Amino acid sequence: MAHIMLEIEIPDEYQEWLIAELDELEFEGFDQRRNALIAWIPQASMNDVTRETIEQLLLGIGHGACIMKEERVEDRNWNEEWEQTIQPMEVGRFLIRPSWAAPNPEPETEAGRIVLEIDPKMSFGTGYHETTRILLRLMPEVFRMWAERNGGGLPAEVMDAGTGTGILGIAALKLGAGHCFGFDVDEWSTINTTENVLMNGVEGRFEVKQGDGSVIPADTTYDIVMANINRNILEDMSVMLTKPLKPGGILMLSGLLYSDEEIILKHGAYAQFKKVEGEQEGDWIGLILIRD
Repeated sequence: MAHIMLEIEIPDEYQEWLIAELDELEFEGFDQRRNALIAWIPQASMNDVTRETIEQLLLGIGHGACIMKEERVEDRNWNEEWEQTIQPMEVGRFLIRPSWAAPNPEPETEAGRIVLEIDPKMSFGTGYHETTRILLRLMPEVFRMWAERNGGGLPAEVMDAGTGTGILGIAALKLGAGHCFGFDVDEWSTINTTENVLMNGVEGRFEVKQGDGSVIPADTTYDIVMANINRNILEDMSVMLTKPLKPGGILMLSGLLYSDEEIILKHGAYAQFKKVEGEQEGDWIGLILIRD
């Protein structure tokens, strides 16, 4: 079956939102690049109504978002080609790998690293984005910081907002957190997270729900709240993400560009917090915040 490939010029911070919208239009694969998104849809599903819907979405985004290229491509083994792009990756204390990747033939390269076996859904992020890597590298330091602020021990409850593949919550559990609550607006995420939780042997300790911030349990408080989303959603959720934090709790934010830092630190409930650490990779940043 032939596909239509679209190359879309779009700022990085709007790509995840557009991917979610295009997924509803029967698009089957995406490749995120710097300020560009490559998207594939079966030729039979690409019609005038679909094209007009896409153009309206891009018009709503603004910032020069537009279709730069449209090309018909013949049928290929998309799943095999996609799987070849997902290779094991060392990120700080973690080794991320998909289930189809053979264990490293040189075990010493895995010594001291925590293995995260993550199979991402083809249509969405792989968990290898800069913002994910930033929070994974910061996480051991956050655990150390939490113990120092709370008389030792390990965090009992963590929250992973916009959990995606569940990678951050699973990493927190493998570092010793007691329980994780994760949520995401996309149905694919709850399915994918459940699969990855089972592969990593942390079932029973990771609860995932589909929905927005309204699904956060009202009767639970959290030692650490992680949110790897985009700036607009982080702004909208400032109260929802900070209110459930326990005294002495720590907030980890990413999905942010370098230019977003000052805006976020002055926005809403985040203004009651202070930045204690941060990290940058390319144009992306991650922030560690505690209540001022």
